[in-house]
Amino acid sequence: MTQAPPAASAPLRRALAEARSPRVPRTVPYVPERAFPWGGPGLPLDGPGGAVDLDRALRLSLAAPREAGGRLRPVPSAGALHPVRAHLLIGPGCSLPPGRYAYDPRTHRAHPRGPAPAGAPPGAVAVLTVVASRTVAHYGHRAWPLLLLDAGHAAAALALAAAPGGVRVSLDADGAELAAAAGLPRAAEWEARWPGTEPELPLVALWLSPGGTPARERDPLAAWSAHPRSRTAAPLPQPDAGTAPTGELTSTQSLLDHLTRASRPTWHPAHRPAPVTDDTLRTRRSADPADLTGPPAPELLAQVLATAHTARPDGPAWVVAVGGDTPGLRTPAGPLASGDARPTLARWAAGQRWIGTAGAVLLAHGCPADAPPALVRGSHLAAGYAAGAAQAHATALGLRSRPIGSWQQADLGAALGDAPGQDWIIHGLALAAPPAPPAPPAPPESPHQRTPHPAPPTSSGKEERP
Repeated sequence: MTQAPPAASAPLRRALAEARSPRVPRTVPYVPERAFPWGGPGLPLDGPGGAVDLDRALRLSLAAPREAGGRLRPVPSAGALHPVRAHLLIGPGCSLPPGRYAYDPRTHRAHPRGPAPAGAPPGAVAVLTVVASRTVAHYGHRAWPLLLLDAGHAAAALALAAAPGGVRVSLDADGAELAAAAGLPRAAEWEARWPGTEPELPLVALWLSPGGTPARERDPLAAWSAHPRSRTAAPLPQPDAGTAPTGELTSTQSLLDHLTRASRPTWHPAHRPAPVTDDTLRTRRSADPADLTGPPAPELLAQVLATAHTARPDGPAWVVAVGGDTPGLRTPAGPLASGDARPTLARWAAGQRWIGTAGAVLLAHGCPADAPPALVRGSHLAAGYAAGAAQAHATALGLRSRPIGSWQQADLGAALGDAPGQDWIIHGLALAAPPAPPAPPAPPESPHQRTPHPAPPTSSGKEERP
């Protein structure tokens, strides 16, 4: 039986204040990704007879293209670290036999981890987890909000890839139930059960149904969470994962575990914005900051803002900062404030100066300083999810974009004259107009036009070249 969500605690308030403070993290150089920890034979995802196309959905969302060395994937991630992993709970109606699987994004294969319960729901449940060590090594005390945003982006990528179809997403399922469903121990039990391996912290669940929209009254996690974990395969020990974790890593893992204590999950349907196609998802990439200076057309910007605003009914509010002749902050309902906020946003976003000249910046905001765990978790997961949907929509419209995850002292409410500590920037998405079309080729030379003689040789005896 799950516990009721706890109220805001002093450790959570301190962690949130630290992540939003100007204190610079103590970081280490880029840490390479560890080997995939789940052994056993990797099975292809494109078998016959599957009403749920897992091969397509995962290839368009979480797969790591081999030609890019695994760092560049269809879904963005802070620092290109990609801490999100997927565990697939397969029931009837899929190309894989029913059972628990771990998905390897580098090989695009599913590794069996155990059988399915007798009452497994049809289709596939994907439980998204995060491994925190590399993100903590790179971002220190700012890592845990970024891990939540990354999980939200990954959830949006998988939902958009699986749609249109019966896809429902839960951003508030209880962590203990998610761990039990995926056959994983809780973070506090992990080292004792599977020593020498890194804990995976479950945050999100998606249900991909083979028959269209899943039944609202059914909880797809119930049968899986009641299924014994004793029959589930363990990860392989890793030589560099058995050392004592740093204080910040332990704190991050404990905090994320604390944030996922919840009651019954809610499931919301996923929708793909009309212009988004499979080609959009296949080619979506974050733009270089130097290419984000052209303001988007107002009508296109309004469409992307509307997508961010409506992607999650349980998410934070969204505004957009624009410059130009009439600079200001705008909501989907109209203007919020006048004046160019982009230079201030550049200071708040870890001093990324390029934001001051970005074409436009979408901003998710809310999550007070004393927010309870459910609101902190939900605000960040939903912000990442909405930004993922908005980025896909922007790509389909030809706009360039780049997520902005790290925000310090970004008290938007106080800056607008409201009470301090109540309305903070959670996430951002920079947008810019499409690149200028290439110059048209020179017209072909007329057959009647005289061809000029080549230039005479220079004093060096070599012919001059243009």
